[in-house]
Order: sequence, then structure tokens, then C-alpha cells
Amino acid sequence: MTDESRYPVPDLPPGGRFQIEETIRRSRFIATAARASTPEEAKAFIDEIRAEHSQATHNCWAYAAGAPGDTARVGASDDGEPKGTAGRPMLTAILHGGVGETVVVVTRYFGGILLGTGGLVRAYQGTTKAVLEALPTKPREVFVRYVASLDPTISANFEHVLREAGGKVLSTDFRFDAAYEILVPEDAAVRFESLVHSISGGEALLDRQEEFAS
Repeated sequence: MTDESRYPVPDLPPGGRFQIEETIRRSRFIATAARASTPEEAKAFIDEIRAEHSQATHNCWAYAAGAPGDTARVGASDDGEPKGTAGRPMLTAILHGGVGETVVVVTRYFGGILLGTGGLVRAYQGTTKAVLEALPTKPREVFVRYVASLDPTISANFEHVLREAGGKVLSTDFRFDAAYEILVPEDAAVRFESLVHSISGGEALLDRQEEFAS
């Protein structure tokens, strides 16, 4: 696996989120962050937050669904705030925050005091930076999925080799041969294949499937 593919991403469970809240001149700003590996995932999360805070004055958002700083799959919205005061500053914070595959929604409940253009930019960008700084992260990992078929007599050795490679078993079937569906870290895949070939005398079948990011 290349260093470029092993960048920080939010360390959250599936469907998880991370949230902070600040009060700025009586307005509540609630910044909620999640992992979004695709624009579709980001938009689904935005819709979820907007539904939860349907009574809020604004639900401004931004996302970057790639590596840190990558602008290929990004989006942003001011959601009714003056143009350029929310979505774009939020996106700038995400792109420079050092964390990839991230979506942030900043919900505002208006407190009765106008912040002005500069104040809004500082509020939305500041709360986005704050949630990103506190957000738990982990290195993005890429796995290769295999379907393996081998003699049951070497299944213990196979599982040992798999553990040494940092892989994991998704499913097994021992009705005929020993059949496995497994994930192996991309950077260990070539050596893993070689070791399986060695312990099986070239008899094991390893069908390499798609890559899987985690």
C-alpha cells in the first residue's frame, strides 16, 4: 500500500458521528462530523442532520470525500446564510485539516444578534476547525478480498499465515474443501500469496477480488 493511500480518516463506527457545540454571541453552533468515502455518503449524512435539526435557522455543510486536500469530490452549502460566509470557509477548513473522507454540518440556532459577514466566516470556519481538531482519527487501510479454497489438512497453517499478514476471516465453509472469504492488507498481499502457495505446494486456490478500504 502506498503512503498516499494511508491517510488519516475519522475513527468512528459505521453510522457514527462526532460533535461539538459552541455559543457565539447567543447563537448555538453545533458542528457534527462523520466519515464520508463518497459524495453519496456525505449527502445522506447531511440529510440526516438536517432532518434532526429541522427547526434550526441554518444547517450549513461541507465535505471532501477523498484524501486530505483533494478537491476532486467536494461540496459545500451556505444554506441561506450570506453567500460565501459558511460553506466555503467550512470546506477550506476541511481541505486544510489533514483528515480525509470527512463531512461536517454546522447547525446554527440564531440567538438574536447579527454577526456580520466576517463574524459568520469566523464562526463557521472556527467550529469546523474545532470539530476536526477533536475528531478521533485512524490511518486509512486498504484490504484485498480473497476467496480461498484449500485442503482442510493445511487450514491451521493457512489461518496462521493469515493472522501473521494482519488479515481477517469473513466467512468459512468446510462442507467440501476448506473455503474461506478473507481480507488481507494490500501491503501484505503479495507475501501472503507467496506463503499460501508455499504451504499448499501450489495446490491452494486464491481468487483475488476487489479492494476494500477501511
